[in-house]
Amino acid sequence: MSAHIDLDPAVVPTFDAADPGTTAARWVASERLHQVPVLDPLTVRALIVVVAHPDDETLGAGGLIARCAAAGAAVTVVCATAGEGSHPQSPTTSPESLAQRRRGELLTAVCALAPGATVEQLGLPDGRLGDHVDIVAAAVGSVLPAGSTPADCWVVSTWAGDRHPDHAAAAAAVERAVPTGVARVLACPIWAWHWADPAGEDLPFDRMVRIDLGPDERRRKRIAIDSYPSQTAPLSQRPGDEAVLLPGMLEHFTGDAEYFVARPTKGDTTVSEPATPTTPRQALPGSYFERQYATDGTDPWGFEDRWYEERKRAVTMAALPRRRFANAFEPGCAIGVLTAQLADRCDALLSTDVADAALQVARERLQSSPHVRFARGGIPELWPDGPLDLIVLSEVGYYCGDLELGTVIERIRATLRPDGVLLACHWRHPVADYPLTGDEVHQRLRGETGLQVLVEHVEDDFRLDVLAGPQVRSVGRVEGLAP
Repeated sequence: MSAHIDLDPAVVPTFDAADPGTTAARWVASERLHQVPVLDPLTVRALIVVVAHPDDETLGAGGLIARCAAAGAAVTVVCATAGEGSHPQSPTTSPESLAQRRRGELLTAVCALAPGATVEQLGLPDGRLGDHVDIVAAAVGSVLPAGSTPADCWVVSTWAGDRHPDHAAAAAAVERAVPTGVARVLACPIWAWHWADPAGEDLPFDRMVRIDLGPDERRRKRIAIDSYPSQTAPLSQRPGDEAVLLPGMLEHFTGDAEYFVARPTKGDTTVSEPATPTTPRQALPGSYFERQYATDGTDPWGFEDRWYEERKRAVTMAALPRRRFANAFEPGCAIGVLTAQLADRCDALLSTDVADAALQVARERLQSSPHVRFARGGIPELWPDGPLDLIVLSEVGYYCGDLELGTVIERIRATLRPDGVLLACHWRHPVADYPLTGDEVHQRLRGETGLQVLVEHVEDDFRLDVLAGPQVRSVGRVEGLAP
């Protein structure tokens, strides 16, 4: 027999799913909810979602699952029960039949969110999960990646305060299995949206965070929700077979954000991670780059010879949403290999670098392209007045310090046109010499420029984001292929 968890009376169900409950409109109008800080799972390499029943993962974290899977993270869903107790008075469907049906629905839903995800179904008794917390905890512990940190591993459970004992048991298992410092731990309210009061103290707003969802994440979540007809539609027209998730309840989960309660960490004063260092990290000096060219020749990074670089340039050029740009800026152009390809797509292009040796090679390469200008200098000090409709930050952001990157972001906001595009592409692996990592650079660009994500490409080695102004539409919409 597994260890039993004693549940506080507050988590015992004291609501009726058939009641109208708190409307989604009231939550949307809640100023406190709007003030919840945003998290971006940009650096997550492993996402583990631990839930009591099939559909909990979709309702509470479906958008997050889709986001992480699309970014290349390994996604694991641990579902403790088959949810066979959802219709205890059904005259048509036995618990065994319902369990089989819901297990299949779970696989279909998770596949819609994250086609390559791993699903662990523990088969524990629905409604009595508190008797089996140690089994769930062991399952969670077995899938935690070795050497993980809160930056690269997130573990999500149902919320202990959801007033559902199985939801509390899943949360308790995660608390038991995940030590501090190994993963960021989040908990998703589900039934709380139904019974809680936005103006009250039912939810711990001071510990809440939100994940903003894009159109594709919302679409996948909608498909996943529709994969649960045993819960969203009646099993039959007979009493006892009514739908569990009524339209008013489902409306809570079709918005443009998901909300989580963050586990406090010893010494933390904020839910945000990573925290800005007390002493800002300093930018690399120009002498660093001059030294690279002096000791390693005219192409120290292998721009001309490496297949990695050639392929990355092809991805970069394919990601640009327009054939041509009027006025572009490319800081850190190095020896001008990418510059030459950008020149074919731009009416005017300013390319800069801090190293004289690099600029000499770049100027020679582009000598027959009078619309390309070169200047010596680094960012943020050397920045054109604009307006610009294309800014390319390719393998340059992580050379900035914390303060310099903040100034770069200010320059982007000041000079990029409303129909302009920022393309950022950076190596993801840490480099001892560099003040920042590529993922840190992209996290700040996405969070602080105010631009929308138009293209997101993530690999183990590099990530590329195209961030666009408010007047930029997707290529498919521009060409009439999409509404």
